[in-house]
Formats: sequence, C-alpha cells, structure tokens
Amino acid sequence: MLRKILVRVMIGLLVVPAPAIAAGLGGSAPSLAVVSTERGYRIGPGDVLDISVWKDDALTRSCVVRPDGFISFPLIGDVAASGRTVSELKSEMEGKLKRFVPDVVLLIDVKQINSMIIYVIGKVNNPGRFILTADVHVLQALATAGGLNPFAKGGKIKIFRPGKDETTIFPFDYDEVVNGKHLEQDIYLERGDVVVVP
Repeated sequence: MLRKILVRVMIGLLVVPAPAIAAGLGGSAPSLAVVSTERGYRIGPGDVLDISVWKDDALTRSCVVRPDGFISFPLIGDVAASGRTVSELKSEMEGKLKRFVPDVVLLIDVKQINSMIIYVIGKVNNPGRFILTADVHVLQALATAGGLNPFAKGGKIKIFRPGKDETTIFPFDYDEVVNGKHLEQDIYLERGDVVVVP
C-alpha cells in the first residue's frame, strides 16, 4: 500500500476524459501466474464463485458474476458482487439469508478468475489481452508480451487506467527502469489497465 501511495505522489499524473482506448483489442488471454492475495482480491465480472451454505445442498451452486456486476442466488435474488472482496460479499449474503436460514454459515470460493484483464498494445512482440492471476508490475507485463520490438520508443510508454469519469495516465521509461533508475514507475497493474508502447 505504501509503495502504491509513493508511486502516485512521485509520478506526474495526467488526467484526461475517458476515451475508448481499448477499442478493437482482441486476441487470446494467457494467464500470468498464480493467485496472489497480497492486496486483497476484488471480484469482477466473469469471475466464477462457488457458493454454499453449510448443511444445505439446495443452496450450493456456482455463480458467474454477470457483466452488470451482480450474481443471482436462491431466496435473496440479485446481489452486487463486483468490486467487493469475498469477505464483504459473504457478510452481505449471510445477512440476507438469515431471514430464511437460522445460524447460516456461508462459504464463498473464487473458483475461476476471469476479470483481471490488462492489455499490452503497440510495438511489443506479442501484443494482446492478458488475464492477471497475480500482482504484476509494468515490466513483468511487457515481458509477458514478448518484450519491446526494435522500433519501440521505450522512453515514451504510457499506462492508461480507466476510471468512472476519467482516465489516469502513468508514464513509464523502459530504459530507466531496466537500468535501476526511477523504479517507482514500475507500478502494479490493475484490472482494465492498458499499456501502450509507441
């Protein structure tokens, strides 16, 4: 967390209105590693959740988080799941189920992560869409995309982070980072980030 705060302070941020920066991106989505809980995973659309109520097989099922961020569950209907941690979702669902199931014990497991997607585009050897299943820095993402090609302008890489009303742009100088300088540029990537290599 401290590293993330320092990054936001030390890097000059440019904020612009949210454009459709990922338009037309496609391709396969290879995985990048194993699940990391270092920063507290937040559920996203497309994730598969195994949800069960102890000693009640009728309330045991797999739920896919819909594009609108909700899941449907018996007795309680639609519940907002996207953007929440497992413990936050568990608390809300238990609270709603208590009306129907006394002393409810709810178990939630993230069976499959499908929502932690980033994009690496531009002059890299294997541009595309990648599913993150671990905390990944910019340099690691570039390596996963096959590295820079000979025509890349490594000093002008940018990371676009879409927000609700605006997009934050983080500068990244590849040559500086690989030479051990200004390592605060090598930030953690988040869901929806687009790494652009001109």
